[in-house]
Amino acid sequence: MKKIWQEIVNLLSKGESLVTATVFNTAGSAPRTAGAKMVVKGDGSIVGTIGGGRLEGEVRELAREVFITKAPFVKAFELTGADAAQMDMICGGKGEVLLDYIDGEDKLNLEIYRGILEVLMKKEKAWLITALSTKDSGYRQQCLVKKDGTLLGRLDCDSDFLEKLIKGPAKITIHSQVWEDRRLLVEPIRNTGTVFIFGAGHVSQQIAPLAERVGFKTVVLDDRKEYANKERFPESEIILLSSFSKPLPPLDIDEDSYLVIVTRGHLHDKTVLEQVLPMDAAYIGMIGSKRKRDMIYRALKEEKGFTDEDLKRVYSPIGIEILAETPEEIAVSVVAELIKVRAEREK
Repeated sequence: MKKIWQEIVNLLSKGESLVTATVFNTAGSAPRTAGAKMVVKGDGSIVGTIGGGRLEGEVRELAREVFITKAPFVKAFELTGADAAQMDMICGGKGEVLLDYIDGEDKLNLEIYRGILEVLMKKEKAWLITALSTKDSGYRQQCLVKKDGTLLGRLDCDSDFLEKLIKGPAKITIHSQVWEDRRLLVEPIRNTGTVFIFGAGHVSQQIAPLAERVGFKTVVLDDRKEYANKERFPESEIILLSSFSKPLPPLDIDEDSYLVIVTRGHLHDKTVLEQVLPMDAAYIGMIGSKRKRDMIYRALKEEKGFTDEDLKRVYSPIGIEILAETPEEIAVSVVAELIKVRAEREK
């Protein structure tokens, strides 16, 4: 998502207008892509995706009209099972897409989106609020509200609402709220992180949906198609490996990535760990007993030259100690540890 914000800033810096398309839920079987954002440029080209398929095609066509009217537009959609199969969806469901015209000549827009990048760079929290009128289709206001109460942009709104937003429970998913005759789309700005789950077994099958529920994006990697598939992991991105014994493909792993190693055997765990240890990830965790961990660590030091300092980064045995036994309990333990590490990084 950071790349999307950067692209918006780049375009606004050059005085170019654009249309953003943002997916958010309403009811029913909610799409996995809630919060997904796509930028449509003046020439019709796009950056990002809202899931592909028919919906994305229709939104790109509607964006042409938004460039002409320069007014926000909310498109409601209802997906069939066939539609959902073309997208990163759990199943067919209802939702909405906000197509928002961002004027490149309005310097305040550049200030708002630069503010978003600053929040992300400092690992802080903020909320991008877009206000639409339920009576006037041309009405639009937008502002960025930082955790300290600083406001960038325009928003004629009750100060009590903003205070509750900042001091209340931190919602990590995009949502809409109604205030008087306005509808407010509230988009949390924070580094929620991506969890790369190496292994698609029973434990992984419990970890992935729970991690998604608390705001992480999940990517599942395995070399078994019968395990790594959308039927077992409907909410996750799937990467089918040729073999765990071969080098991993290029992965988009950075300081906001969380690596969970839960393959089907300690040899595969060792192979994955030796490849990801040099990576600049926020978290590396490996399942297994202390005995298994020590055996792998010893081999990595003797065979690959890793040091004790290198291995201190690894959370192993993985998860917070709650005497977990079942896959469900282990998932709670692991995701709790992910939440803790993410929260500590945001302090």
